[in-house]
Amino acid sequence: QEQLIESGGGLVQAGGSLRLSCAASGRTFSSYAMGWFRQARGKEREFVGAINWSGSRIYYADSVKGRFTISRDNAKNTVYLQMNSLKPEDTAVYYCAAGSIYPSATTDEYDYWGQGTQVTVSS
Repeated sequence: QEQLIESGGGLVQAGGSLRLSCAASGRTFSSYAMGWFRQARGKEREFVGAINWSGSRIYYADSVKGRFTISRDNAKNTVYLQMNSLKPEDTAVYYCAAGSIYPSATTDEYDYWGQGTQVTVSS
């Protein structure tokens, strides 16, 4: 039902910044908690951060806290991931997800996923 389209990935040098966007279709976007996950080559998908329906509650993995910022604009049906001070270990395919009532760090609790966007950080 919900279609998520991610954009904004690319190649950046260490210390640089990228802003990822995830645009959703459907009129129920504002009711969903949204999550960001990433999966590096040869590794399992890991939690990056999550935001509740209103944007009043936001959670981050320790590895990105202080560097990444999640926000959402429900009027635009879009959630953002601002990534600053990027490190080579941030290199991964980044996915947005929707469907939880509450923001969660567990992939099983999300019903809809974007196609992923590649982020590559060079040293």
